[in-house]
Amino acid sequence: MYVIAAILAFGVLILIHELGHFTLAKLNGVIVEEFAIGMGPKLFGIKGKQTQYSIRIFPFGGYVKMLGDQEKSNDPGAFNNKLPIQRLSIVLAGPVMNIILAIVLYCIIGGFSGFALPVINNTVPNSPAASAGIKAGDQLVKVNGIGVLTWEDFSMGVALAKDKPINLTVKQNGELKRYTLNTVKDKETNRRIVGIYPKVVSSPTVLQSIGYGFRETISIIKQVFLSFKILFSGGASFNDVGGPVTIIKITRQAAIAGIIPLLTITAFLSSQLGIINLVPFPALDGSYVLICLYEIITGKSVDENKVGIINTVGFTILMAFMVLIIIKDIVFPVNF
Repeated sequence: MYVIAAILAFGVLILIHELGHFTLAKLNGVIVEEFAIGMGPKLFGIKGKQTQYSIRIFPFGGYVKMLGDQEKSNDPGAFNNKLPIQRLSIVLAGPVMNIILAIVLYCIIGGFSGFALPVINNTVPNSPAASAGIKAGDQLVKVNGIGVLTWEDFSMGVALAKDKPINLTVKQNGELKRYTLNTVKDKETNRRIVGIYPKVVSSPTVLQSIGYGFRETISIIKQVFLSFKILFSGGASFNDVGGPVTIIKITRQAAIAGIIPLLTITAFLSSQLGIINLVPFPALDGSYVLICLYEIITGKSVDENKVGIINTVGFTILMAFMVLIIIKDIVFPVNF
């Protein structure tokens, strides 16, 4: 049952993403040939007036197949015959919907369970923070040069530093103060800490929940870019990378823990899906965004047939990578 809940949660992310593309395509008068959830062979489908609605066997991914999105068509309802700004709106709609979903989910999570602020409520006596002079009421501003928007930003900064000292900037009585703190290992959680506790909003107002939803989503987006930096700088190993199987495992554990943990991991994945899809790699939304921006700025058209070939090659590479990651997930699972 929990596995099914995990797959359904992941399916919602795909549905929202593709629904964004589909809705903007229809609004711009583009002919949508197929709206598919999942990849691979078709399990079943319904033929609409103009669109085939399909559920495919592998519950990872989906697509909106539009007339003229892979090869040139002379039909006025084809994707390639729309203005660059119209095509850009269609392409951006998917990632934007994922980010909006993340904001909404975090608003709900914050409203029902409360949240921690990046403000110090108290310090642990004789801890590195207390010894340095950090006090209750101080606001966390930066950790290791990275801005702190949420308490999770601070926790992530401490975790990434491992056993090295951290550079912490706080606002104390209206003044910025900088500290270099050693971290110590917490005996209960086995995590590195500096000895501070956050101020917690246990019963937030609607406006506070909305603010939390935006801040948390922005924080996750920042973490995605930080992850890219760590990955491409060699700071992560192949064993740290997980794919669909790992995602389902983590989501299953969240479902077992309860509705709030399940919503939290769903919001986290939704924001990640939105940003990763904007990476300018062929077959991802980001490559179409670059093409549309190029045409808007230069006023020149890009050969649709060449774009189709490049995207086909890119899609093949992505599918091969997906198979590799699934095999890796099964043979060398991520420890979490």
